[in-house]
Amino acid sequence: MLCGRWRSRGRPPEEPPVLAQVAAPVALPSPPASQDGGPKRPGLRALKKMGHPEFDLATLSPQSPRLSLCLQCSTPPLILPGSRALSGQNLLPSLVCTHHQGPQGKWTLPMACPGRLLQGLTEDEDVQAMLRGSRLCKIRSRTWQKERLYRLQEDGLSVWFQRRIPRAPSQHIFFVQHIEAVREGHQSEGLRRFGGAFEPARCLTIAFKGSRKNLDLAAPTAEEAQRWVRGLAKLRMRLDAMSQRERLDHWIHSYLHRADSNQDSKMSFKEIKSLLRMVNVDMNDMYAYRLFKECDHSNNERLEGTEIEEFLRRLLKRPELEDIFHRYSGEDHVLSAPELLEFLEDQGEDGATLARAQQLIHTYELNETAKQHELMTLDGFMMYLLSPEGAALDPAHKCVFQDMDQPLAHYFISSSHNTYLTDSQIGGPSSTEAYVRAFAQGCRCVELDCWEGPGGEPVIYHGHTLTSKIFFRDVIQALSPYPVILSLENHCGLEQQAAMARHLRTILGDMLVTQVLDSHNPEELPSPEQLKGRVLVKGKKLPAARDEDGGILSDREEEEEEEEEEVGAAEQKRRAKQISPELSALAVYCCATRLRTLRPAPTPPQPCQVSSLSERKAKKLIREAGNSFVRHNAQQLTRVYPLGLRMNSANYSPQEMWNSGCQLVALNFQTPGYEMDLNAGRFLINGQCGYVLKPACLRQPDTTFDPESPGPPRTTLTIQVLTAQQLPKLNAEKPNSIVDPLVRIEIHGVPADCARKETNYVLNNGFNPRWGQTLQFQLRAPELVLVRFVVEDYDSTSPNDFVGQFTLPFNSLKQGFRHIHLLSKDGASLSPATLFVHICIQRF
Repeated sequence: MLCGRWRSRGRPPEEPPVLAQVAAPVALPSPPASQDGGPKRPGLRALKKMGHPEFDLATLSPQSPRLSLCLQCSTPPLILPGSRALSGQNLLPSLVCTHHQGPQGKWTLPMACPGRLLQGLTEDEDVQAMLRGSRLCKIRSRTWQKERLYRLQEDGLSVWFQRRIPRAPSQHIFFVQHIEAVREGHQSEGLRRFGGAFEPARCLTIAFKGSRKNLDLAAPTAEEAQRWVRGLAKLRMRLDAMSQRERLDHWIHSYLHRADSNQDSKMSFKEIKSLLRMVNVDMNDMYAYRLFKECDHSNNERLEGTEIEEFLRRLLKRPELEDIFHRYSGEDHVLSAPELLEFLEDQGEDGATLARAQQLIHTYELNETAKQHELMTLDGFMMYLLSPEGAALDPAHKCVFQDMDQPLAHYFISSSHNTYLTDSQIGGPSSTEAYVRAFAQGCRCVELDCWEGPGGEPVIYHGHTLTSKIFFRDVIQALSPYPVILSLENHCGLEQQAAMARHLRTILGDMLVTQVLDSHNPEELPSPEQLKGRVLVKGKKLPAARDEDGGILSDREEEEEEEEEEVGAAEQKRRAKQISPELSALAVYCCATRLRTLRPAPTPPQPCQVSSLSERKAKKLIREAGNSFVRHNAQQLTRVYPLGLRMNSANYSPQEMWNSGCQLVALNFQTPGYEMDLNAGRFLINGQCGYVLKPACLRQPDTTFDPESPGPPRTTLTIQVLTAQQLPKLNAEKPNSIVDPLVRIEIHGVPADCARKETNYVLNNGFNPRWGQTLQFQLRAPELVLVRFVVEDYDSTSPNDFVGQFTLPFNSLKQGFRHIHLLSKDGASLSPATLFVHICIQRF
């Protein structure tokens, strides 16, 4: 099947490269024609009509430069007097805010200013302490506890730390935006086990997004620890509040500071070339020098002050956005509210009204005078398109917007396999932190592989392997407060099963579901709304747990029982065939059972029974049973898990299972890849609560839907890939390593919809590559489709290198001109890296 073969993809021969340039226009989709047959062109010229004495039209006229943000902090600017004439040249005015205005109205050099993230925090005592640095004890084990220097960098975005053996610069920092949480005291597995020698008040844990390990630290004093806890919280809050445009300005100026090798606040051509390589563009020397000289008005082979400002403005120019803006703004180079409304209507925005246009102006326009007159400048327009409202993901789908009162079987539920593992299935470590990370990623069904442990305490690990062990009780203490399903794989004897039940009841208390919620309908599954803050146990139920020979089945995964050789002593096998009454009583709504076949006659639905299938058996049922399997999943829960042969914790494509309505499609969350990208994309919506309502065709008990025969195409998706902005360098330690980016768009859905198409590659430009290429797809079951945008670094002799991606459901895709905000391989933001595309959806 095509979907399953994308990792071993081929490459079209002799792809023509697109040469790198700083910026140039691309062919943009034309707006819809007006009713009289001519192209739509806004006719309002609001500024000229107002004639307001406080608003000078000349300031915004085509002969004068446009209003712009302060290049330092993106705040509304002042137009400084006498800034037009310099060395006989008619320049753009210097646009700076009062914070960055120097003596006698002169521009203060961008490189010398504090980082945008630190504005307003430079006098903060906690941040000042972090800038000075602290000697903190890093704790890895009982014997490895080393004191290291940690210091916040001046950009406010990264923290430098000392290593015993110096490494590449990128190996000595971590970024604030990659922090998932900062915990006080002994709130991590590492500190609970190894931090006993340090008072909890002196300890903190920095947990990172993705697969990076926690950083467990102990400060010399409790106050020092609190300074880092409070300081990081303030920086993260400030970072979250920054717009995409502000992040871009901050990003470019941090590179500018690094490129100024002698820190003289002047930029030679050599330093400018270094800056260009840092920001991922390999510009032709002749072209780069010409651009340099055009900005070198003092003619001294150095750029400083306003010359640097002009160079950055040229470098950050977005011609494609300017073209769109001028198409609607006309001669006066500002958008009135009616003109902005025309743009919104052409975008296909739901609820596009004049009031909505006015609201956008008041939200994103930075020039107060323009805002007062309900006008939007180019900078306000760019702020809007770079905001979440201008992104491809529908902002209305970010919160919980679906009906949450339907039975559990009507939802896709984010699920994890062998959740306790942080690496491979054979020798990887087990950790309660793996559960914390899974819950942070929206997982709502976790697996506990329970075995006999010492001192009467059951442990969790991958049985008969070298994986490390953790106590069952520690995992239960790490549970999320959201509705969670605990999938128990029980290998314990009766005594320790009773201990498991005791821990579940004691630790979870009222959160644990121990009896049916609706006594009038005991056989019906509850809804996510009813289960808010509750925990369900999936396990064997004694009355229904006898096999054909009258014996009691174990709680192991069905396929392992059928296909894998039984390993272990006779005593272990005997214990595994017993089910404790105490543990059995906790399986209220998720009673584990076998699903041997769906034909010739399906059994009556039993909603409270859950079947566990390996990916192999699930694929067989999809292929052979088709619609019968879909109908089964419309009323009962089905859990699918990876084959035991995947020793390296590799994943399978979850899309095939979702196509048939399987709810609990369990993946190895510790393994990044396109499979986890699909999972993140599926559960990106609905408040990322881990529950997504299945399409109607997968919820109806008498549905005729078959993913193998979905019918004719019903929808056409057309995406024009226009440009990209600020793609990350793949090798920061090699200045001359510049990416050759291409964009691939993948469609994941029913087999007939699965497709992938890609653009040509752009040679040596990761800063502002442009394509202007159109990719089109025909969809038969759009309600199941996930759209994945992928950027890769083209290589003619080896597989392409991954640069970034973003995946989202087709039904959450917005039409029109949109920015795609790219994510890294482990799901962290790559801000300010974006794709700019035009999306058109036609339904028929």
